[in-house]
Amino acid sequence: MSRRHVVATGCVLAVTALTLTGVPAVAAGPKVTGVPVTAPVWKPPSGMLEALQRDLELTREQAQARLLNEARLTGVAAELRARLGDRFGGSWLMGTIAQTLVVATTNEADIPHIIAAGARAEVVKRSLAELDRHIDGLDQSVPGAKNEGSVRYVDARNNRVVVLSSEPLVAEDLIEAAGLDTEAVKVVPSTERPRLLSDVQGGDAYYVGVASRCSVGFSVMRGTQAGFVSAGHCGKTGDATTGFNRVPQGVFRASSFPENDYAWVAVNAGWSPKPVVSNGVGGTVPVAGSRPALEGASICRSGSTTDWHCGLIRQLSASVTYPQGTIHGLGRTSVCAEPGDSGGSFISVDQAQGVTSGGSGDCTSGGVTYFQPLNEILTAYDLTLLTDSTASSSGDISPGTAPSGKQDCSGYPKTYTGTLNNGQSVSQPSRYYRAAVAGTHSACLDGGDGVDFDLYLQRWQRSSWTTVASSEGAGPDEQISYTGPPGFYRYQVVSVSGSSPYTLKAKAP
Repeated sequence: MSRRHVVATGCVLAVTALTLTGVPAVAAGPKVTGVPVTAPVWKPPSGMLEALQRDLELTREQAQARLLNEARLTGVAAELRARLGDRFGGSWLMGTIAQTLVVATTNEADIPHIIAAGARAEVVKRSLAELDRHIDGLDQSVPGAKNEGSVRYVDARNNRVVVLSSEPLVAEDLIEAAGLDTEAVKVVPSTERPRLLSDVQGGDAYYVGVASRCSVGFSVMRGTQAGFVSAGHCGKTGDATTGFNRVPQGVFRASSFPENDYAWVAVNAGWSPKPVVSNGVGGTVPVAGSRPALEGASICRSGSTTDWHCGLIRQLSASVTYPQGTIHGLGRTSVCAEPGDSGGSFISVDQAQGVTSGGSGDCTSGGVTYFQPLNEILTAYDLTLLTDSTASSSGDISPGTAPSGKQDCSGYPKTYTGTLNNGQSVSQPSRYYRAAVAGTHSACLDGGDGVDFDLYLQRWQRSSWTTVASSEGAGPDEQISYTGPPGFYRYQVVSVSGSSPYTLKAKAP
């Protein structure tokens, strides 16, 4: 049995309105002397509250509270994950309005830090990294088959990997024969049969060939070439597309399926991609970034067959076997979908999450739908997500890259120094700095040999610090370059392992 227990905190977020009028004192966030700092009234994207009320059976006030709690607690979870490092066992949201953040750790000594951050602590036997290794072992040793386990995912809440199978005894025999840890892997009886959601039927979307229809995901750029991302099973590299009006639109520049399920389409000069998603009722939802949402967070999907539907993120690391092959690393949701919705947008508030891959069920009886995470697509094809900078509510992430070996940290005007012991973290500067204009924030961290330090850039977002860029290389040296809007920023230097002095050099817009 797993060794796990829960420690609850008395700090529960139950926000019931979307008007934020005050910012905490300097200890919790920035404040300019003589100038009151207030957050503007924020309204969720058009149609989102209504969809959450319908699909999650919430009142309007509960839907409002859920969105604010999700935005606020996502930043808390990111900070705790960075602090816990390889002891991190996963995090998820609980409660009708997502008022409780649970953070799991393999070490009881982390409990005070988790509670102090306003989360509920849970001690588990296996770290999230260990669970990821178990699912990798399943994917390699026990490939999904029609009945023996076409769906496998990391169940962080129960500290295990789950295999869904209509023939559980057969699946259990395969797992045992492969020599996998049967304590960490649980077979659950299930009739779920994921299928790809492309279809041969008419509709308002984009077409490949005469009749195959899919849905646009998100608008992107590659250099000066505009386009959009979608599902890989919708078309092959070189396939031409036509738009919803059957006017020539573009061509698949790259496509990956199976193993992955993503592609990108370059459009011609007659099409102008916008940083928005259709909300199914004649309006649009702005796209502000691609910050991954937490397990348990609400998420909405836009597709050309069933329009706009919402649900919850169930798991974030699922492997799904379709007749054509197995796709790894998918998000698993309670959102419904139907054929023709493939490739469509998954979005959490205004943060792009991924594109629709496949699912089971329908939007009459309900179902399960999987999405291919967006940031993986952007990285694979060197794409830039088109965003609406005026709509940002919860920040976006631009992953930093850590160079190998010692680096040249010259040419940075600001210098911060200090010493970190194993597991410690520190903010630099100690309060924050202000960027008066949009531009590039860059930093260079130099630690001692033999330690593992990580570097994070955070921006103040209405009521909490949100990580907008990170560099998590396996060593003492890190670099970040992030282009962002005006605002208040700070760096977080984290010791994943080891103790050493450090030097952080930075440059602001």
